Amino acid sequence: MSCVRLTFHGAARAVTGSCFRLETAAGQILIDCGLYQGSKSEKELNYREFPFSPRDIDAVILTHAHIDHSGLLPKLVRDGFGGPIYSTGATAELSAVMLPDSAHIQEIEVEQLNRRNARRHRASVEPIYTAGDVDKCIKLFDVQDFKKWCEVLPGVRARFWNAGHLLGSASVELEVQEQGREAPMRLLFSGDIGPDFKLLHSDPEAPSGVDYVVCESTYGDTDRTDLDEDQRRALLCSEVRAAMHPDGVLLIPSFAVERAQELISDLTRLIAEGELPMIPIYVDSPLAEKATNVFARNWQQLKDGAMLVHGLKSRALHFTESVEQSIALDRLRGFHIIIAASGMCEAGRIRYRLKNWLWRDEATVLLVGYQAVGTLGRILQEGASSVRIQGQDFKVRARIRTIDFFSGHADGPQLVDWIAQRLPISQGLFLVHGEDDAIAGLMNRLSGRVDQERIAVPVLDETFELSKAGAKRLPGKAVPRLPADRVARIDWHNDVTALFLDVNDALALLPDEKTRAILIRKLRRVLEDHEPAQAPPARSRLKKP
Repeated sequence: MSCVRLTFHGAARAVTGSCFRLETAAGQILIDCGLYQGSKSEKELNYREFPFSPRDIDAVILTHAHIDHSGLLPKLVRDGFGGPIYSTGATAELSAVMLPDSAHIQEIEVEQLNRRNARRHRASVEPIYTAGDVDKCIKLFDVQDFKKWCEVLPGVRARFWNAGHLLGSASVELEVQEQGREAPMRLLFSGDIGPDFKLLHSDPEAPSGVDYVVCESTYGDTDRTDLDEDQRRALLCSEVRAAMHPDGVLLIPSFAVERAQELISDLTRLIAEGELPMIPIYVDSPLAEKATNVFARNWQQLKDGAMLVHGLKSRALHFTESVEQSIALDRLRGFHIIIAASGMCEAGRIRYRLKNWLWRDEATVLLVGYQAVGTLGRILQEGASSVRIQGQDFKVRARIRTIDFFSGHADGPQLVDWIAQRLPISQGLFLVHGEDDAIAGLMNRLSGRVDQERIAVPVLDETFELSKAGAKRLPGKAVPRLPADRVARIDWHNDVTALFLDVNDALALLPDEKTRAILIRKLRRVLEDHEPAQAPPARSRLKKP
């Protein structure tokens, strides 16, 4: 019987919360430990206890610094983990600016939530972790070079391969020497795979002929149009020109790391070449500024690093550092561009900029990255007429546009090519980091290339026993923290927000106060019919003070 087991504690039929636990005779390893994003049901997992003991984890291997892969590392340390966190040098450097920012955002947003909870007589909550937890976490990073083996545990060694996704991003190759076997078991974790012709990175690399591959599938059902650099900038230029309004703004929700730097490179180049006028570009994210400095220091590792460094000197480019500078953006006059985190509109300063502009016809919101189910970005992308942000309702009158050629992920054909280059995969292929449609699309593309019986699609917290004979599911080993039918889905929090918005719209359209009062009474009766026995009457909560 094999002593190697692999459990999928995140990114299982979803695109966030990447966390895979490998159990061997020598100990336990985590590959990534990321933050969940998406619906409130998924984000609540960030606050729960880990489904394993952090004290029992001997080491972590981090594929890259994006928060959905690294964001729970400080919580892991807070809860007892004290081993090494292996990563590339650039990943460690980016994590040292991204994780403190994550802690700061959590502390600020929890403070705001607790103020709202106090007014509603609800219990207060604690942040997932604090700046102090981050400080302890950063000290555990153990930097490794690409393509060089390091011993993670006795009989277990790992090496990093460039994944072409983000500065420092890597696929992870692992060899596990099992007792009584001459050849070690070889595993490959893709991490996030970059597309061909990525602006700042070379094409991804990885070994072939392994036993098991754990591969991302974010865009497994998507075919993008191949664009060269000139075509990409031309399309971006056309979007900017279409957004130009004398009193308007182009808001670009963007991941502060990688996407922001790519946008800076292309926008400043378009201005320098006269394709766009001298439009002020404001990067409204302290994290983006810090990350940009990391990119500038490591420019020689980047394919087009000199272009980025040149763009940082543009007179059009401005970074907002303080809260006061950020607030002042709402008073700007004349057309301008604001790049602000987060890329899915779930946190950070972009939410304040959206509150100021979403209800205005002269604004354009340009989505340039993946929008997970349940996020504000996805809701806007799907055409919502009204949204709720931090307890306030807003009509959506701004133009909502999407472009996908800045994506940091390979599309379906590129994923197939990446997997084909790994063949032969002797035992099994796991598809992760994708929603159901994307995974199904990738499986269809792999038909005839990979034996479908050797492809597994794990659900949250599912465990597989790995051997030279293939992967075996271990049913009932653990109860998933969230059922599969609630992962990467719109949840009741989203539904109730939509309901409130619809009720408000319906009431506003009724002809008079009497008709509105009748509808309100009907709604109250429905609530009273469904009141739990211990709850105060709905009428007492809904009536006017």
